[in-house]
Amino acid sequence: MPRISILILIGLLAGPFARSQSPITFADDIATIIYTKCTSCHRSGEIGPMALTNYAEISTWATMIKYVTAINYMPPWQPNKDYSTFVGENTLTDAEIQKIADWVDAGAPRGDPDREPALPTFSSGSQVGTPDLVLTMDEPYFIEGNNQDDYRVFVLPSGLTSGREIDAVEFRPGNSKAVHHALIAYDTTGAARALDAQTAEYGYESFGDFGVLVQGTFTGYSPGIQAVRFPPGIGTTLPTGADILIQVHYAPLPTDETDQSSLNIFFKDTNDPIVREVQRNAVTPLDLVGGWTTFTIPPDQVVTFHGTKSVTEDISLISVYPHSHYLGQDWELYAVTPQNDTVNIIHIDDWDFNWQGAYTFTRMQKIPENSVIHASATYDNTINNPFNPSNPPQSVTWGEGTTDEMYLVGIAFVPYQPGDENIVVVGTEPISEAPDAPLFIAYPNPSDAEITLNYQLDQKQVLRIDLCNAQGVPVKSIAGPQTRAPGLHQEKFRVDDLAAGFYTIRLRGGNLNLTKPLLVTGQPH
Repeated sequence: MPRISILILIGLLAGPFARSQSPITFADDIATIIYTKCTSCHRSGEIGPMALTNYAEISTWATMIKYVTAINYMPPWQPNKDYSTFVGENTLTDAEIQKIADWVDAGAPRGDPDREPALPTFSSGSQVGTPDLVLTMDEPYFIEGNNQDDYRVFVLPSGLTSGREIDAVEFRPGNSKAVHHALIAYDTTGAARALDAQTAEYGYESFGDFGVLVQGTFTGYSPGIQAVRFPPGIGTTLPTGADILIQVHYAPLPTDETDQSSLNIFFKDTNDPIVREVQRNAVTPLDLVGGWTTFTIPPDQVVTFHGTKSVTEDISLISVYPHSHYLGQDWELYAVTPQNDTVNIIHIDDWDFNWQGAYTFTRMQKIPENSVIHASATYDNTINNPFNPSNPPQSVTWGEGTTDEMYLVGIAFVPYQPGDENIVVVGTEPISEAPDAPLFIAYPNPSDAEITLNYQLDQKQVLRIDLCNAQGVPVKSIAGPQTRAPGLHQEKFRVDDLAAGFYTIRLRGGNLNLTKPLLVTGQPH
């Protein structure tokens, strides 16, 4: 064989091996992981206790990062990602965890600084878009720097003179360093307002709940959980004159702080009226064998409670909210169908009260009529539980206090319609819209005929617009690739040749990456 061919052969054989042995570096391997999964909370003004925004900061904490990622303590995501899938999941893959460990073991080398990715631009104002109504706490709330948790409910009058159809509710922390998580509900009875009036301070104290019986809830806030819009034709109604309640958990802080948080409320578009109102139900101790009387956790014991709830019609689950206090250890929720099939809903292997939240499925989950929902929760009332508020352990029953416990799972759903399983809930990918978001509107929606699409460009660019099916595969080209000038543009296209179902309008340009859900209501093909 000629010498040149031998050299080429050696190079081809050695190439993959040489690449696999290339040293792992911050610039090439680690920066993107940290910036994507950690920095949103670990930066100035946010809740993370240290900043992770550059090599110097990250390498300083390298050993700790290796440890907390190896035990899946960080990033803080409660549900088991192999059991079910939710909007806004913030988890690391096994490969990413191993890569971090290998990098730390290698001495945390930086590599070539010129190859480091830029720090992301994090959203401000809103992750969802331009709100229709903004409700802000009437005054700043003073948080004493005593290294203790503080739970406070604030009453925000909506001021609505008529009921409105709601597409999304987004909590915006005023002081991200202090706000650990928040729960959101509404009250039409005035009970919460009366409780607020009984306290000299702004708001009233309530641990783990709202202190009153609420008439409806919305997805809450904790770092990493995204606010999401309901799918087309689905939403909830906020009644006339309702008070919005936000129960805020302020994290233990060594210094005094203040917070004045707000809510962004998004109304349903007039071209997207609610056809199916979101309904809510709950699994409670009433669903245990023997009912409430069985919900007692004796001292020095680990106890598991198992409740069931029957489903009387085909439903599509939208979100789920498991809730317990400091004795809680795990949660599992699943449904068994009449055909004895199992539908996974949520599994939290290591419950942490401080990271609770409501979780929205990336695709609605069908639960057939006559299925049975099972809810299992374990509680550790021993001294081995470092979060046990009583030492020595005491007998515990239901209640809203710090030393009480709860067994509660809230579920949001709508009556099932064919094709619900294919609806991708908006928010499964980051939304780049800010308060000055570009115009991007499609109407009518839903439709079975002609669609009008209006959009705005802030600069000349080459763009492409496609209509994609539920799997993200383009099924119709709407425009482009072609160059478009700055300004307003309009495209018209028909969908009466498409099967009924959920689609996405996707616009890609030089500085734009936008999507818009579209429900086609034609006859199934």
